[in-house]
Amino acid sequence: MAEETSIFIGASRKPDDSYQRPEELLLRYGNRHGLVTGATGTGKTVSLQVMAEGFSSAGVPVFCADIKGDLSGIAMPGEAKDFLVKRAEQVRLDPYQFEDFPVIFWDLFGEQGHPIRATISEMGPLLLSRLMNLTDAQEGVMNIAFRIADEEGLLLLDLKDLQALLANIAERSDELSARYGNVTKPSVGAIQRTLLVLEQQGAAHFFGEPALRIADIMRTTRDGRGAVNVLAADKLMMNPRLYATFLLWLMSQLFEELPEVGDLDRPKLVFFFDEAHLLFDDAPKVLIDRVEQVVRLIRSKGVGVYFVTQNPLDIPEKVLAQLGNRIQHALRAYTPREQQAVRTAAETFRPNPDFNCATAITQLATGEALVSMLEDKGVPSMVQRTLIRPPSSRLGPITPEERRKLIAESPVAGQYDQMIDRESAFEILQKKAMEAQGQASGGSRWTIPGFGDDSEAQSGGRRAPSPRPSNRQTVTEAAIKSVVRSVGSSVGRAIVRGILGSLTKGR
Repeated sequence: MAEETSIFIGASRKPDDSYQRPEELLLRYGNRHGLVTGATGTGKTVSLQVMAEGFSSAGVPVFCADIKGDLSGIAMPGEAKDFLVKRAEQVRLDPYQFEDFPVIFWDLFGEQGHPIRATISEMGPLLLSRLMNLTDAQEGVMNIAFRIADEEGLLLLDLKDLQALLANIAERSDELSARYGNVTKPSVGAIQRTLLVLEQQGAAHFFGEPALRIADIMRTTRDGRGAVNVLAADKLMMNPRLYATFLLWLMSQLFEELPEVGDLDRPKLVFFFDEAHLLFDDAPKVLIDRVEQVVRLIRSKGVGVYFVTQNPLDIPEKVLAQLGNRIQHALRAYTPREQQAVRTAAETFRPNPDFNCATAITQLATGEALVSMLEDKGVPSMVQRTLIRPPSSRLGPITPEERRKLIAESPVAGQYDQMIDRESAFEILQKKAMEAQGQASGGSRWTIPGFGDDSEAQSGGRRAPSPRPSNRQTVTEAAIKSVVRSVGSSVGRAIVRGILGSLTKGR
């Protein structure tokens, strides 16, 4: 059994079976990042589940995406099935205990977990351009839109705010072109059409308030266990660009908000990025460079990032070099690309004279893996052929009834369920447009509900109710936050949008 300073991954044997040694992930190197790879059906999900359980037991919160629904089983205790008990005996896991773990379910669409939202301002022009697959010219217009929002004090919270701002930019294209460069109506129109597609695909559920608070994914229980945040990603995978953009945004938010802590005895948070190739598919080089920068620097914030994917070639070489803890399940080697993947995986391990690493990768059974973890002084251990331990929680998904009960009892229940729509760019621009229309017609008898004395008179002497404040903050806090986010210095805006910067910068 692993000590409190480590996570028991499994057990390795020498060729003559004369000695069996535990393979452990040292918690003090948990923020040195990691990689779990292997073909479909070879045991990657179980390895992820075992590590998530270990981190949670050690008091480390975990955030992971659940692509197929299988990871939801971590919320329920496992059952003593014959093959699990046998595996526990093989790896000398004594006693083998079944337990559940504290889980918070999340879902960008709010169907299988608490909704997750981010504001347009927090996402920033770089990630939005990546999400929308904009051209260079369109991306330039997006950057101009954010600059105008900063200068004119326009909050960009949801999609309709950005749509209203872009419509305003199109009307002022001649004026803005003289100040910022060419702003064409066709480019604005193309962005608007892309926003419409995003809205139809469900992105409108993601953009808005209340926005996710990082503290809510870094919770611990009273008995000291870390929360396991499970993101329902089965529906989200139908829009892989949104999935990758969201997870990249979350990593950048973690980097921005968490303080420098250096090396700790255990991480503050561990982040599992399943289907990691989606982050890098068709991504421009400058974005990959920013990802590499975030991965390299976020370690000092106490955050460990673990990429889970089928093929090690899915990860760019600069990022791959940052991943110290590695679990390699079986790979098939039928095509030239698959054979290259096997060679690449073998070459990244510290060799073991007892076996040929490249050959072993193609011969591993389900539940077996080549494991190399960082040892003392952060040096990778010699690769070992390892039998992965069985999880303590349930293998496979929970039932819909169990999920509903856990969501209702969640520590964040009720905090994110209702979307808040306070005054922002859409309402401000709408008001200005109607005022301008009234002035152009020599004064209008029409007024905007909620503004001015005429509105109060029309409502029978009662002032129209103001937009309900966000339950995330008081009215005063909301006002302060609006000023900071809308009229702040360029340095402040850069912090809000993350170290990812701008695609146009440095090109």
